[in-house]
Amino acid sequence: MTPTRPLADWTSPHTADPDAPLVLRFAAVGDVVLLTVLLAALAQRYGRPVHLLSSGEWTPVLLGHDPAVSELRLVTSRRSPYWLTPSRWAAARYIRAHRGPIYLCDPDEHAERVIREAGVPEAQLVRAWQHWPGDGIHWADWWLQIAALDASSAPGPDEPVTVPARPRLAVPQAWHAEAQRWLQAQSLTGRPLVLIQPGHKKTYKRGRIGTTTHDKHWPAEHWATVIRGILAELPGAAVLVNGAPREAGLVQEVIDAVGAPAHGGMVVNLARHQPTLSRLAALASVAHSMVSVDTGPAHVAGAMDCPLVVLYATAGWGRWKPRAPTSTVTALGPEAPTPTAKLMDLTPEAALAAWRALPRRKPVA
Repeated sequence: MTPTRPLADWTSPHTADPDAPLVLRFAAVGDVVLLTVLLAALAQRYGRPVHLLSSGEWTPVLLGHDPAVSELRLVTSRRSPYWLTPSRWAAARYIRAHRGPIYLCDPDEHAERVIREAGVPEAQLVRAWQHWPGDGIHWADWWLQIAALDASSAPGPDEPVTVPARPRLAVPQAWHAEAQRWLQAQSLTGRPLVLIQPGHKKTYKRGRIGTTTHDKHWPAEHWATVIRGILAELPGAAVLVNGAPREAGLVQEVIDAVGAPAHGGMVVNLARHQPTLSRLAALASVAHSMVSVDTGPAHVAGAMDCPLVVLYATAGWGRWKPRAPTSTVTALGPEAPTPTAKLMDLTPEAALAAWRALPRRKPVA
């Protein structure tokens, strides 16, 4: 899907608005969704859309239509040698072309290297992680605090930020139309849709499924128990089990464990249908609900106002729980980071009970 504002040309350091705030955040899918709070808050405070230097092929998909972002540029690698990474050369020129405040939102040495390569004066920086208050605050609430901070050499307007601490995604109508065509092609039109997300970014490791020793591992039979319970509660529903193409085998293990779908229902392996984030977002906008492990697609669904049950382990849910505009998000597992916690501590019966307790979502326009 081509963004409404294509990525700027990397052949020159040109920026249409050198005084606009520039945000540096090299984020995974869920982090990009959470970042929309900061982007919207800065755009509101400064009265102009912001610029973003980021990474990952998912970022322009999720933010390519965001009205809070006017320029989006990507670095292909922060770990490769500088002289072998042309996008880093271009990033250094692009950063130097800015006169406005630069919000550095990653604490690691790789992000620091990008700043150092550009020779950014310290007075122009807002170093977000110098203001981290601890694990007791949710990401969205913290991003609002960061939006109120100033770089000493480029102070911003004294304007209050009224953006809600809830991520949102700007989804074009074309995404909804494509999802409807896909549903029709799969004979799923008119069925209640429930999304299941059993995998996460560490699922596939070194060429094989690597979940059994991970704290987010939940066996196929647990997921199957949840799916059978959903089909019993929603006769005729379609349960869409999501995953990346490389996770198709893992998803199929879950589906095989379900057995023959009862109550006129269907169980679909989305990982075998050329899955895209754009389709996931559109499906989440109309789905009955979702049950997910703690991972990026849960944040996408939350931003699309899909009722959610999310399972947490070591990381806890206090900082990470997805937020939805109006729908309920229920987190299972520890609230605070807990090194010994595992998804195996959670029972499928508890997940199913939490799903049953979700209030119905408001009618979708």
